[in-house]
Amino acid sequence: MTHLVDTNIWLEVLLSQERADDARGFLNRFDGEALAITDFSLFSLGIVLTRLKKDELLESFVDDIVHGGILVVGPGAEEWDKVLAVRRQYPLDFDDAYQYAVAVTHDWQIASFDHDFDRTERGRIQPLDA
Repeated sequence: MTHLVDTNIWLEVLLSQERADDARGFLNRFDGEALAITDFSLFSLGIVLTRLKKDELLESFVDDIVHGGILVVGPGAEEWDKVLAVRRQYPLDFDDAYQYAVAVTHDWQIASFDHDFDRTERGRIQPLDA
């Protein structure tokens, strides 16, 4: 099973936050091919890291994604309706609806610390649960 890794898990590791060890342990349990990140998450991480003036960290992260075989995905043009429908169905923020729609399209499990996914049919997996 492929896990779509939410932005917050990557941030925990990259910024050495409170749950970084849990997040790192989760990521290390899987080969790159069993992990995916949305283009939206990648853009968001780029924004956060460059605002913090951590350009080198972003460069290293992108290099790890590319060479680690982690899939980078986003919705195709025909899937945008699904993003908006999911947003309304589960009242999710746009970024969560984006993640959820991509996970549904590919039949992937979402890995996240975000409780908002608990309101959805598919839910989420937390790093310690994997």
